[in-house]
Amino acid sequence: MIVPYTEETLGHAAKLISNGGVIAFRTDTFYGLGAHPLSAEAIGRIRDLKGRDENKPILLLIGDASDVDHLIIEKSEDFEVVARSFWPGPLTLIGRADIKLPDELTAGTGTVGLRLPNDENVRVLVRICGGALTATSANLSGSSPARSAEEVADYFPTGIDLIINGGDVVAATEPSTVLDLSQAEPRVIREGAISQEMLEGVLGVAL
Repeated sequence: MIVPYTEETLGHAAKLISNGGVIAFRTDTFYGLGAHPLSAEAIGRIRDLKGRDENKPILLLIGDASDVDHLIIEKSEDFEVVARSFWPGPLTLIGRADIKLPDELTAGTGTVGLRLPNDENVRVLVRICGGALTATSANLSGSSPARSAEEVADYFPTGIDLIINGGDVVAATEPSTVLDLSQAEPRVIREGAISQEMLEGVLGVAL
């Protein structure tokens, strides 16, 4: 089940994702569970595996900033400004979801959170898998995020089609900052690696 990060592995992962599979991979922070954002069945599998609350949306990693255009509607000027300033990096931006994204992903909120990771290996994987992947943490809900491929396997001895070994997470990492840009007024949902002060400096407004 656990395989190394190689060109062959990436091709196999892409085939699994296109066929509605679920993979685990190291993101730019911890290990995450990846599925195609349009596969309601695969996203449902992830929710069942994790025991995740159906009212909580699942964020997406994207391979390139241009992938935003396929996932949200009415991208605001604020979105453009903040993305140019902090992507790739630990910032999740929430926008109004394209109608093709399933409720299993958005939890019926009509919005979706996107992040362009600051890790080339992760971006390559996401690109090969179609430009966007779910990246909810690879752990049971309420448990600590998995820091290694072995910890993923311990959490999920069955139910995952492929675990890509991207190495152990050894350094403490701050969570991504989450900024909601789906409404007229920007709103910080969670302050993490990028401070509220930094965002205010770019946007020119108090948050």
